[in-house]
Amino acid sequence: MTQGRLVIGTQRYSSWSLRGWLVVKLAGLSVNIEVVPLKGGGQTIALKSLSPNGCVPYLEHNGIQVWDSLSIAEYCAEAEPSLWPANRAARALARSVSAEMHSGFKGVRSSLPMNLGRHDKKLSTPPDEELIKDVTRIDQIWTQCRNQHGQSGPYLFGAQFGIADAMFAPVISRFLSYGVTELSETSKAYMQAVRQHPLMQQWYDEAAREPKEWQLDRYEQID
Repeated sequence: MTQGRLVIGTQRYSSWSLRGWLVVKLAGLSVNIEVVPLKGGGQTIALKSLSPNGCVPYLEHNGIQVWDSLSIAEYCAEAEPSLWPANRAARALARSVSAEMHSGFKGVRSSLPMNLGRHDKKLSTPPDEELIKDVTRIDQIWTQCRNQHGQSGPYLFGAQFGIADAMFAPVISRFLSYGVTELSETSKAYMQAVRQHPLMQQWYDEAAREPKEWQLDRYEQID
């Protein structure tokens, strides 16, 4: 028996939806998944009546409303505490880098929009200073987390694919889509581990089955 619903946007494009979907799946919440085709540029009128903030992801679970991907992640961690590392220092770092991802990296967001139909195709124009700065910082985060806390497995904090990994999962898809390779070997190995996670594969597969009519020129024609 389902206990609510998770509203997400087009899986091909919606980075925030991917984050919310991953943590809900990892927490084992039994909810229906509702996909709303996005129009881009805040023009998805259907979301205005579905979500309190007019955005995705949006979770209803056992009568409780939760919106914003980081809030959904914290809600899921109450059901499945292992989504955060058990060690206090590791947990503090995981929360810090998750919040940094949530509020920052505008260069990556604007220059490398998520498009799961794009594969290893570099931009025709050189990356600007803001994008280079973001890529460098993300590489530092991944390397630090893996070196300090990742010895027990392939993810940022070891064997458990957790909230920090979910927060950075769309970045990995962007880097793979746009052929970003200016990374440490540690970061490259981490990217492959996340991409091969069964939930990531499920998301990619579902995105590939979306109707072609949902595709948007503003993302498909980026060169």
